[in-house]
Order: sequence, then structure tokens, then C-alpha cells
Amino acid sequence: IADRQEGIGVCGWILVSLSFLLVLITFPISIWACIKVIREYERAVVFWLGRILSKKAKGPGLILILPYTDTFIKVDLRTVTCNIPPQEILTKDAVTTQVDGVVYYTIHSAVSAVANITDVHSATFLLAQTTLRNILGTQSLAQLLAGREEIAHSIQAILDSATEQWGIKVARVEIKDVRIPVAMQRAMADEAEAAREARAKVVAAEGEMNASKALQQVSMVLAESPAGLQLRYLQTLTTLAAENNSTIVFPFSINMLESLGQKNRGG
Repeated sequence: IADRQEGIGVCGWILVSLSFLLVLITFPISIWACIKVIREYERAVVFWLGRILSKKAKGPGLILILPYTDTFIKVDLRTVTCNIPPQEILTKDAVTTQVDGVVYYTIHSAVSAVANITDVHSATFLLAQTTLRNILGTQSLAQLLAGREEIAHSIQAILDSATEQWGIKVARVEIKDVRIPVAMQRAMADEAEAAREARAKVVAAEGEMNASKALQQVSMVLAESPAGLQLRYLQTLTTLAAENNSTIVFPFSINMLESLGQKNRGG
């Protein structure tokens, strides 16, 4: 960053003097070439004889430049949306996927964006592509599908650190879509279905075990009280009779049949 008063030499002062003289001679007309309007979302980086005047860009509003010696470059400070096209990535567990994303960034230093890099937008786009591929290549497919937000934050931190010297501030990174091969989708669906069936069998087995424990407790209670068994028998008959059945089956317990047989032998 240069100052107006140093390093321009004799030729520089001659050019400045001639420029002032030309503006004075053609004053009513040349004043329109000296006044420039900078919009609210823009900043102007002014070069005086090829040197940047100050560390801070000018604007917004009206700025004055000297024809023939001053030039300026407008820089847009609005948020830029950078769409990352689908990138074919080989994950850590050797699965080929296609991932696309979007990066939102702004220029916070117009002077750095002009003086430190040729094309700041193209450089940010290429760096976002490379960073996305490098980060996702270290993740497994399960981590990629389940941890999109954490991966996006790590990509944002890397991009923000790398583009700081370019005057760029990365505001947000989003992973839009993850595409996997159809065969892999079918394999994942089969795996999920098998896992659900295994869980269903476990739940059914636990239910059978709980039911058997409950029946064991019931049998112990009924064994202690024979009258309770008869009451349960009558309750079952009442339940069957309440329905519109043409045939009613009367169950007999083995103990009742044994008692009847003993009575017949005794008679």
C-alpha cells in the first residue's frame, strides 16, 4: 500500500501536473469524468499511478478520481452463492458416491480481494471443490450420511482459514445431496430389512419368555388353590357361552378325570 507523497518520482509528478492542468482547461466537461458513484453494496479500490492509495477501499457514495493517473476497480460485497457440481468421491470404506454442495461467502476486504489474487471468485470455487473431495474422502459412507452438519462445519473452517488472505469470509457450507449406486441402495435396503426382522424375532422371543413366566406364576397360584382352578374353569365356560356358537366344547382337566375314575373304582 503506497502513499501519495512517496515513490512516484519526477515522471509521476509531471503526469499528475499535466492531468491537473488538463482538468482545469476542460473543467466544465472533465468534472463529470472525475466524479464516480459507488453503490451501497460496492467498494472502489483506487490505484494512483498503479499504486493502491490506502488500505481501505472507498465508498459508498461519490468519489473523486483524477483522469489519466487514477484508475479504480469496483468490488461487490454482497453474499455470493457458489454451487459445487456433483463430485465423484471414493469414501473411506471404498464406496463410490457423488456429492454436491453449496458455499456462501462474502468479501470483507476489497483491497485484499483485488491485490492478493487474480480472480477471487474462481479461486474460491476451485478451492471449495478440492476441499470437499479431500474431506469426504476421509469419511466412511455411514459417517457421510449421518454427519453432514459436522462435515459441513469442518469444510467451512478449512475454507475460511485458506481464503482469509484473499479477503473472503465463508459464511456457510451445505452438502445438498449424496448419491450412491443403485446396487448399494438395494444392499443397504436388504441390510436394514434383515436388521428389522432380527429385532422383531428378538422382541417375539422376549414376549414368549415373559408369557411363559406369567403362566408359570399362574400355575403356581392355581396349584395352591384348587377352588381357583374350578372358578377359572367356570369363567372360561361363561366366556364361550356368551358367543353365538353352535358347538360348545367342555374342557376337562386331568385331575377331574382322575377323581372320577377313583370314584368309579370305589363304587
